[in-house]
Amino acid sequence: MRNDILITFILAFVITFATTPFVKKLAFKIGAVDVPKDNRRMHKKPTARLGGLAIFFGFIISVLFFANVDKEIWGLIIGCIIIVTLGIFDDIYALSAKFKLLVQIVAALCPILAGVRIDFIRVPAFIAEYGYIGLGWFAIPVTLIWIIAITNATNLIDGLDGLACGVSSISALTLLCIAIIVGESEVAFVTSALAGACFGFLPYNFNPAKLFMGDTGSMFLGFVLACVSVLGLFKGYAVISLAAPILVLGLPIFDTVSAILRRLKNHQPIMAPDRGHLHHKLIDAGFSQKRAVTTIYALCLILCIVAVGLIATGAISLWVLALVLLGFVLFLWLTPRIIDALTDKEEHK
Repeated sequence: MRNDILITFILAFVITFATTPFVKKLAFKIGAVDVPKDNRRMHKKPTARLGGLAIFFGFIISVLFFANVDKEIWGLIIGCIIIVTLGIFDDIYALSAKFKLLVQIVAALCPILAGVRIDFIRVPAFIAEYGYIGLGWFAIPVTLIWIIAITNATNLIDGLDGLACGVSSISALTLLCIAIIVGESEVAFVTSALAGACFGFLPYNFNPAKLFMGDTGSMFLGFVLACVSVLGLFKGYAVISLAAPILVLGLPIFDTVSAILRRLKNHQPIMAPDRGHLHHKLIDAGFSQKRAVTTIYALCLILCIVAVGLIATGAISLWVLALVLLGFVLFLWLTPRIIDALTDKEEHK
């Protein structure tokens, strides 16, 4: 099986790497171009932003070739097609947030109705006799919120060259390692295809980027990561089944929650863009794009290593998990404030 997983990775890499130049030409022809028009954007000249289509090609072809495409995988594939189609039109026409949310709900319902659901939540033994609670019909709205949240979280961190693609690569490889450890073969094939496609695109996307993945790519990557974590890792009853995806996707989750709270505090619409994300703070503090991106890669990698450790050892309590998450949240919460303080000192000199 491991040889097939490696071949899946290589095939996805080659297809994405080979099709990206053609996707770039297509983007300019159909008008999927990002023109720098505000201070949130780091690039200085119009750049094609349909690169996610090449990632999708590499992923979907590899999955169809090597994965056992059952009902759940078909649900995932149909949802991906809807998300990618939405992303293409958004990259061309800049669709409204409400319309995108509506289509995201339709896309998320495809894998959910195919059986990709969070059916159980782990709780302390004194709350439930067997240590878990069945969600019943609540499984559908809970899973829907999870998929949409991760889809948009990945979209929100796509603010620097190679950032969202690199974080997604690390997350996909981590989920691949976990899938191999727990014996989830189909999840292993899907995550291998996703990781290979991401790595095939990174040479074009790392600073200075030749093209962007656009919403086509960022929403697609978030959608697949969210579904895959439900597809395999939420099926068990153990606490690690819930902890691992939360840790793996901890960085985009935190950035999204932080953005929502920040915008509510400033009386701004939740979906309104701003320049308060962690990567913006690092850039404002004087970090180069490459240094800011690699710093965030390192943070993501730390969380992913912890996630693999939880699965590998099989012995972790809710208290330890809570401390890990608390420490990570405090670190990210303090980092922008420290940067702001240092920046203010430099300006006063």
